[in-house]
Amino acid sequence: MRNSKSKALNSKQKNLFFEHLNLEFWYCLGLIPTGCFTRILKLGFLGASLMLLLLGMGNISIPEARAETKPSLAILPFLIAREAVCPICKGVYQRGEILPGSQNTLTPLFQQKMEAIGTFKILPLEKVEAVLTPPVKRQLEEKPARSAIQIGKDLNVGFILVAYLFRFEERIGSSLGVEKPASLAFDLHLLRLRDGVEVWKGKFDETQRPLSENLLKIGSFFRRKASWLTAEELASVGMDEILRRLPEAKELEEK
Repeated sequence: MRNSKSKALNSKQKNLFFEHLNLEFWYCLGLIPTGCFTRILKLGFLGASLMLLLLGMGNISIPEARAETKPSLAILPFLIAREAVCPICKGVYQRGEILPGSQNTLTPLFQQKMEAIGTFKILPLEKVEAVLTPPVKRQLEEKPARSAIQIGKDLNVGFILVAYLFRFEERIGSSLGVEKPASLAFDLHLLRLRDGVEVWKGKFDETQRPLSENLLKIGSFFRRKASWLTAEELASVGMDEILRRLPEAKELEEK
């Protein structure tokens, strides 16, 4: 393609050269007045320049803007684990008190963090909750992975996330000192709908400790504002730490 354009360009240049010679021949014979000859040359030069510019632009390729399509994700509300063993990954956690309504705190908090990352197109929580009828919730408790995949298909998403809460204990005290620190345990499971594969999981299991108990965790101590956190604040920090390890969408699609 490039060779054919080069040949066309050389041919045009030759034609312009011979046309210029013909004009000079007639001018020398006195058949073209000087003023007219000058104007013809100027017009010819401008026309040739324009033509060469247009021909040259044919070699410029303008990349087409392609909008990347993010994979869609539905995040199920946090589920309360009945036992110390995760129903999906069989991981073992220390169970503890779960403050009533704590899953309603964690679900929108996690949804906001996932939206901020921008890896997925997140389905609104209202749409997810709309399909969680009592029979569907019972199935989700009995067969969590299989039921979650079916819910994802009903919602027409590419991925679905299931989260289990094992412990949500509030601190007793203040940010300066506590009688009892906040304690939290949950895990996350990201399932790909097209084949039902778990492509990523994350876990957080921590009871906040003073820095004096473990100097090796000084970085973790300052990420926790160097103070005693509420359970929600601890959950927020834990989610941030987990989501730093979340792969890019392409890796999750191909894994």
